[in-house]
Amino acid sequence: MTSLVIAEHDNASIRPATLNTVTAAAQCGGDVHVLVAGLNAAAAAQAASQIAGVSKVIHVDGEHFAHGLAENMAAQVIAIAGAYSHLLFPATASGKNIAPRVAALLDVGQISDITKVDAADTFERPIYAGNAIAIVQSLDAVKVITVRTTGFDAAAATGGSASIEVASGVADSGKSSFLGSEIAKSDRPELTAAKVIVSGGRALGSSEKFHEVMEPLADKLGAAMGASRAAVDAGYAPNDWQVGQTGKIVAPQLYVAVGISGAIQHLAGMKDSKVIVAINKDAEAPIFGVADYGLEADLFTAVPELVAAL
Repeated sequence: MTSLVIAEHDNASIRPATLNTVTAAAQCGGDVHVLVAGLNAAAAAQAASQIAGVSKVIHVDGEHFAHGLAENMAAQVIAIAGAYSHLLFPATASGKNIAPRVAALLDVGQISDITKVDAADTFERPIYAGNAIAIVQSLDAVKVITVRTTGFDAAAATGGSASIEVASGVADSGKSSFLGSEIAKSDRPELTAAKVIVSGGRALGSSEKFHEVMEPLADKLGAAMGASRAAVDAGYAPNDWQVGQTGKIVAPQLYVAVGISGAIQHLAGMKDSKVIVAINKDAEAPIFGVADYGLEADLFTAVPELVAAL
């Protein structure tokens, strides 16, 4: 029994979500292999070989793998899938794009967003915005799995000594092409990888107030910026800051929720944070039910005072 993790990388380094997925794969039992498909991605393959618990890295190089297009990646996974009992993807935008194609081509059911491995064929996953946990058993010969990375500790990025096998890639499917990307540049940590997140809600009242109040606190803490869906919908913060069931799932060491009521949708995206601090003037706000520390106060007074004290 051997598991294959489809690595996320930038052709030079391995993205953190891959490390959590390796941990999940190791819990499935047997050896863990990692597929690194990209363009001039030898450095990423070398980095993957250093991950603790990985026994082999399969490195496939080709221009049509440069940007991880789902059709090409799925075809490549299918080309080598026969050797594996489990195919695991991080439950990120990329993983959720590729995994369903792989499952469909293999004619098996996909097991989505797992947070725990009970056995090689049995997994746990949240449903109803995390209010219930489903135990899913699969009888398929090959398990196609997406992994909620907040449910698993990251494997050590160093200490491993896996072999690297250079394999020939499948041909370009020709079904899609990469035209370009517009990537927001920021000096702050990436939201899903940040150890500290400062998140704001609709109570901030405007985009100007959101930045005026939240940015000094984030700067002091070296934190990533997040927002509730209500704040994003109101235009106070960009879409890629949204934390919640329809946004990003995070589990930082510290999550500071400012002016966030704590709707189920938002809690589903951050309740696994190690320490949660809530600032809200509504004593009945649901956010206080999950907070480790709660401050009932006007955020426009409390946050500047907190920044001054840090």
